[in-house]
Amino acid sequence: MNRFLGFIKKEFYHIFRDRRSLFILFGMPIAQIMLFGFAITNEINNVDIAILDHSKDATTKEIINKIAASKYFSIKQFVENEKEIESVFKKGKVKVVLSFEKDFSKKLVKNNNATVQIITDATDPNTANTISNFVTAILQKYQQELNKDISVVYQIIPQTRMVYNPELKSVFMFVPGVMTIILMLVSAMMTSISITKEKEMGTMEILLVSPLNPFQVIIGKVVPYIFLSVINAIVIILLSIFIFKMPVQGSLFLLGAESVLFIITSLALGILISTVSETQQTAMMISLMGLMLPVIILSGFIFPISSMPLPLQVISNIIPAKWFIIILKAIMLKGVGIAFIWKETLILIGMTLFFMGLSIKKYKIRLE
Repeated sequence: MNRFLGFIKKEFYHIFRDRRSLFILFGMPIAQIMLFGFAITNEINNVDIAILDHSKDATTKEIINKIAASKYFSIKQFVENEKEIESVFKKGKVKVVLSFEKDFSKKLVKNNNATVQIITDATDPNTANTISNFVTAILQKYQQELNKDISVVYQIIPQTRMVYNPELKSVFMFVPGVMTIILMLVSAMMTSISITKEKEMGTMEILLVSPLNPFQVIIGKVVPYIFLSVINAIVIILLSIFIFKMPVQGSLFLLGAESVLFIITSLALGILISTVSETQQTAMMISLMGLMLPVIILSGFIFPISSMPLPLQVISNIIPAKWFIIILKAIMLKGVGIAFIWKETLILIGMTLFFMGLSIKKYKIRLE
């Protein structure tokens, strides 16, 4: 055990002695979150929609059929009352609920107007605004068709309500995304060069003949970066809360635990890259070019995954960042507990075990 602790101490010493590593660990995340925060200002397909139909008459059924026929929306479910709406949103699949008032058709004929409420999940404000506009456009088109052959003009009045982010602040979108990107890239990048550095410095042979088994070497490489990445996560969260006024509606403990889990997942991926790379330059290129674009494009940070082609939607499932962004938004904006994000948590745990297992296997091969 003393030998293992000494190995970890040695790793800390090498990290703090390397100024470039310290800059990547602490300088780059702060610079990125500040730049993204002030610079980021975002079409939809097959967005899951829920229907709350208090009227259940011929007119509301026609409108629902119009929406279902649109390529933009997919009717996920029907809810029976207002209380179910929050539960539907917390599950994270449905992005908009369309609520028809009672006696919709009668009011449309008698008063010449009726109200439809468009309730959107505004954890991603750009997407919420786009969804609202598309629903309104479908309602307006139906209204034009309805008024085409009559002298009395009927008016369908859409009322928009944004939940979780009523002011449509873009910071609510960028903070979870940027936090994910920074932790993913920094953690994977730093660990990806850890073993390759040993090879280039000629100290790999010492590790190969040391009493430490492969599991201890891998864990010893990861532990210092877990500690430093946790500090990174704390700094990012504090900047988000105090500078960008990002709310944290859920448990801070759960947020911290999930962040540590994602950090370990990213570090495990970095170690895997490290074991298959011969040089630091190769490892750095794989971690940067191989991770940056998939993380930004396929994680749902900027572009809605539901709007992507099916093959890309399938590929997005193997991107750890996708699941962590879902977790962050659920905890920080919706205030949910583990009961709503257990699936995403298990997926990250599974990915971590897979990356670590493959890294140990690759390391063992090098010992033979």
